[in-house]
Amino acid sequence: MLDIGLEALLLLLAAGFFAGFVDAIAGGGGLITVPSLLIAGVPPVQALATNKIQGMFGSGTAAFSYAHSGLVDLKAQIGPALLAFCASLLGALAVSVLPTDWIRLILPLLLIGIALFFAFRKGPSDMDRTARLKPVLFSLTAVPVVAFYDGILGPGAGSFYMIAFVALGGYGILKATAHTKLLNFASNVGGLVGFLLVANPLWAIGLAMGVMQVLGARLGAKMAMAKGARLIRPLLVVTSVALALKLLWDLF
Repeated sequence: MLDIGLEALLLLLAAGFFAGFVDAIAGGGGLITVPSLLIAGVPPVQALATNKIQGMFGSGTAAFSYAHSGLVDLKAQIGPALLAFCASLLGALAVSVLPTDWIRLILPLLLIGIALFFAFRKGPSDMDRTARLKPVLFSLTAVPVVAFYDGILGPGAGSFYMIAFVALGGYGILKATAHTKLLNFASNVGGLVGFLLVANPLWAIGLAMGVMQVLGARLGAKMAMAKGARLIRPLLVVTSVALALKLLWDLF
């Protein structure tokens, strides 16, 4: 059994809250929680599995909040959500045939890449635009691709869902964020089911972080609906870079 000290536990609880807050607004909560789990000493595959437990709480809470506010029709998203579940399940199963060291190498690069994207991109508005893909084609292409990534690795999947909805689906950023949450929840569940077959998640830590995710997600969803997603960009950029540097320092 992995021994997690008090300082590491407090770090993980804080990471859970901040990740839930960030993920509800702009996606990318896993960019905070997975590196935090690795920094706390959790082995890579076990960190990914544990991340799925706590991630379900945040994405599920945010999905409910947005649906309750009328920003997304959950019934209309059942089909895409099932695709996300299945694709993420396959992604999680694929982890068992890959070496774990690649996770520590790729994650810092992914963190820096997403930080640069959010730092320099022009922020999309809340207005819908013409979709580049029809809803059915979007569901059959973009959704399973992001969901498979969510299963095999995960961090940044919420951001990738949101970017896909904006760039390909023509959604405004608030509408995109709202629709992202159910898919993110479905791929978290699918990923967890897959990981249960190939890894041993830390249930106590995952559930404790999940409680903090709920608190952060409720606050984040309220702020997103009130002010939009732009306020989170500096926090996401700074946090991503800081965690990437920490992981690179530990690696080399």
